[in-house]
Amino acid sequence: MNNIPGGLLGEILKGALGGNTQPQPQQLPDIFGEVLKNTDLGSIGGLLKQLHEGGLERQIGSWLGNGQNLPVTPTQIRDALGNEQVRQIAQQMGIPVDDVLKLLTQFFPEAVNQANPDGKLAGPHAG
Repeated sequence: MNNIPGGLLGEILKGALGGNTQPQPQQLPDIFGEVLKNTDLGSIGGLLKQLHEGGLERQIGSWLGNGQNLPVTPTQIRDALGNEQVRQIAQQMGIPVDDVLKLLTQFFPEAVNQANPDGKLAGPHAG
């Protein structure tokens, strides 16, 4: 499953961008986990660590908590990750960088919610 984004994963995410389909919330951690395992970030936990180091700790805290998720902008994601990390994710997904940034802002907070039922990341998503 090395290039999963070109297959079903890519179609789910591309469809979500176009409004044609919405991934189920419980699918999001696995979708992002598959994409991130083939990048330097390695996992949802790795992406969260990078975002935290990039100054998004308040947003991340809301995603991990039980309240409402604070929004994040594409610019904040790009600034926190850097261009190289964003390019890696885009390459794994097989979509343009701008679309990756939209997907991360739209779906990643809920992926974090789904991956941490007890307020912390569990299983393969933590690493």
